[in-house]
Amino acid sequence: MKNCKFCLENNVIKGEILAENDYCYFVESIDSVLNCAGMIITKRHVETPFDLNDEEWVAIKKMLLKVKNILDKHSPDGFNIGWNVGEIAGQNVDHAHLHVIARFSDEPLSGKGIRYAFKQESNRRP
Repeated sequence: MKNCKFCLENNVIKGEILAENDYCYFVESIDSVLNCAGMIITKRHVETPFDLNDEEWVAIKKMLLKVKNILDKHSPDGFNIGWNVGEIAGQNVDHAHLHVIARFSDEPLSGKGIRYAFKQESNRRP
């Protein structure tokens, strides 16, 4: 799609592509905090994982295993893996992408998972 940051044909992706297959690719994070992380991004422009076809799901699973092997070289103690779907859920680019974040025991937020951000009293709906 024209002007999409994640569509490869637009040549604007930031970060090094470390792996790819016919349906998706893995790009390393350019974030200075998340330096052992990245995203699995679909090659076909779809907005959410709800729009993926069966072949893309299988390819993403295979890529996830390949990505784990790539990140395991840094000896992480765990991983966070997740999709943000829709603006309210934090999706900033309308192109399906799966975040893969290696976690380490010496991080200040070690032991805090995805739910940590949401299970705060300050996040309770009125």
